[in-house]
Amino acid sequence: MFDEIQFEKINRLPKYLFAEINDLKMQLRRDGKDIIDFSMGNPDAATPKPIVDKLCETAMKPKTHGYSASKGIYKLRLAMTNWYKRKYNVDLDPNTEVVATMGSKEGYVHLVQAITNPGDVAIVPDPTYPIHSQAFVLAGGSVEKMPLIFDEENFEVDEEQFFIDLKASLENNVPQAKFLVVNFPHNPTTATVTPQFYEKLVALAKEKRFYIISDIAYADITFDGYKTPSIMEVEGAKDVAVEAYTLSKSYNMAGWRVGFIVGNKKLISALQSIKSWLDYGMFTPIQVAATVALDEHHYIPDEQIIPRYQKRRDVMLEAFANAGWKMGKPNASMFIWGKIPQRCRAMGSMKFAKRLLVEAGVAVSPGIGFGKYGDEYVRIALIENENRIRQAARNIKKFLKNVEAENNG
Repeated sequence: MFDEIQFEKINRLPKYLFAEINDLKMQLRRDGKDIIDFSMGNPDAATPKPIVDKLCETAMKPKTHGYSASKGIYKLRLAMTNWYKRKYNVDLDPNTEVVATMGSKEGYVHLVQAITNPGDVAIVPDPTYPIHSQAFVLAGGSVEKMPLIFDEENFEVDEEQFFIDLKASLENNVPQAKFLVVNFPHNPTTATVTPQFYEKLVALAKEKRFYIISDIAYADITFDGYKTPSIMEVEGAKDVAVEAYTLSKSYNMAGWRVGFIVGNKKLISALQSIKSWLDYGMFTPIQVAATVALDEHHYIPDEQIIPRYQKRRDVMLEAFANAGWKMGKPNASMFIWGKIPQRCRAMGSMKFAKRLLVEAGVAVSPGIGFGKYGDEYVRIALIENENRIRQAARNIKKFLKNVEAENNG
């Protein structure tokens, strides 16, 4: 009898394509094979010591062991307003325009749960970080995908084409889309935009009456003089937009789960309300340590995090090119969006990723897992050191030679 019971919300979710790679990776490791793992955006370095020290110090105080505030303690929300003022000269009200969340992913999902009515449409560029679209599915909404077009050499978004595609998506949907999700620097493609992009986007949102959800999880990780713009810099952005930020990548705090949603008061109020029903917030010592990270150690991304990823990016691009796999040069994030070598492209990203894992011992994320427009690519996370990157390149060189021999045979 119970076999007949269906969970329609779960049935609407697509198959989790990355699971195939993860299962295969685990099996190979159990068999004793050394796997060089670029598949997940999980920082490999430790959280900086001053932040850990503050966590330990605060955790020793029994008064911090009780329930916390679901929207985050005041000083942490204030620290986020200080971050926006320092980085973007943007003023935010810590009480009405900021929520501290258990990672930006949790904050994003709870926000979508709070503001999505059954049948609401969200436009999400493809490829995309999966939860950006699936959160709306879980909330009973619908998702309209539009292709994300970018320069394949430097990964700058074709902003003119973006607005052509966006306007077409707005006009072709009945009902018209209520939300647009943007995520720059982009995961998985690393694509970036200019400040003018957000000016045009805010103006269009006001004209066409839709909300913008911006995710700048990789805002701090930029190279070669590029600076991530924020939609909050645009006059009037708070009328139509919210933005998500996280300490996960900027401070090597992925497992700490510290994020924020800021901006439009109506949307922030909805998120505060739903969180008050669903959780009691982060463990207070984590919030205190995160406050110290933002207010007292904001130099860490520039001095410790960015140089590590930039060096790895440069080593990977050179070593992989020498191995026969030339890739474009991103100017932000901790990933490389690698177009599959021509001789392997017909495989598609899933088969290519599996063969690369089995035959070269190198794990990457297949682009098809991020959407249909990602199938000619794989996402490579810069989470292994330079020696491991060079070893991966040597393995890949042999793999590509074997594939070429197959094709010629």
